[in-house]
Amino acid sequence: MAKPKTSLTAVERRAEELDTIAAVLPLERRDELAELLTDQDVETLRHLVNQGMGDNTLRALTSDLAYLEAWGMAVTGKSLPWPAPEALLLKFVAHHLWDPQRRETDPDHGMPADVDENLRRQGFLKSVGPHASATVRRRLANWSTLTKWRGLDGTFASPSVKSAIRLAVRAVPRTRRRKSAKAVTGDVLAKLLSTCATDSLRDLRDRAILMVAFASGGRRRSEIAGLRREQLTVEPPIEVPGGPPLPSLAIHLGRTKTTTGEQDDVVFLTGRPVEALNAWMVAARIESGSVFRAIGRWGTISRRALDPQSINAIIKQRAAMAGLSAGEISAHGLRSGYLTEAANRGIPLPEAMEQSRHRSVQQASSYYNNATRRSGRATRLL
Repeated sequence: MAKPKTSLTAVERRAEELDTIAAVLPLERRDELAELLTDQDVETLRHLVNQGMGDNTLRALTSDLAYLEAWGMAVTGKSLPWPAPEALLLKFVAHHLWDPQRRETDPDHGMPADVDENLRRQGFLKSVGPHASATVRRRLANWSTLTKWRGLDGTFASPSVKSAIRLAVRAVPRTRRRKSAKAVTGDVLAKLLSTCATDSLRDLRDRAILMVAFASGGRRRSEIAGLRREQLTVEPPIEVPGGPPLPSLAIHLGRTKTTTGEQDDVVFLTGRPVEALNAWMVAARIESGSVFRAIGRWGTISRRALDPQSINAIIKQRAAMAGLSAGEISAHGLRSGYLTEAANRGIPLPEAMEQSRHRSVQQASSYYNNATRRSGRATRLL
């Protein structure tokens, strides 16, 4: 029998409240977060959900909030103060951006050993060495955002904090790594698809995931994981000279990373990707709800959608099966690969962007420029 509301502990109450927003904000570590986050933290997250903030943004905010609370507890022995004093912000920078060479002669430089051990034990710290400057900036920015949503003013833009970050980054330069070391272009995609050669449910599903994600413009893994049957509209077949008509399908994207959902962003699938998607939905008997779902050990299909991390894991698993380096391939490789492949095939940038739905010409054109430079005459002078 469920406990009466009055007898719930604070942790149990927070866990229940986190459950109420889990449909919008999947929380893999709900029980741990319920112990770590404060009542006000949870209320802030609920408020952001009600404001209609994007799922990915909420996931990032929650992840960073949990890390900040864990770090604050390890450093001060109590939950984060709101707003955070400038001294605590400077300590955060000092703990995460430090010089490895100086650390060799000064053990007190950087994050203290007890704080490091505490965060690793809880699973919040895995990397060795200083953090990437982009990670530190993002966490500070989210810390600032959460402070503002509480109706408070912070000192994140103070000259001291800005100067500390600038000097720390300059002292410890790091090469920015791409999200996916290898773009999944047409030839790589063909190798991944070759591992989905049977009519088993798992092969049918993974083949559809790969083809739909790539052909729809390199959709983000969150968009593929969240795809629902109600977003799909059958379009009139495409007539092809000298061949049979090709099936066509429209995907209504709704709210994405760069849209609000008020505009009806649509991308189209034609031919083989439509056939692959239809084959999966028929085999899995999906007539409504989530399109891509987990498959149990005995072939049982879940009613719940795959999470974005599972999409990435599937792609890496297929890469390993194809004899490729799973460490070099990720879901983002489909997105960069789509534009790279479009450049290789001479498709005009505006046309490719209509399908990828990139808002930044600068970002999209970088894939075109890299493809042109790699195969251009300037690289073949010898």
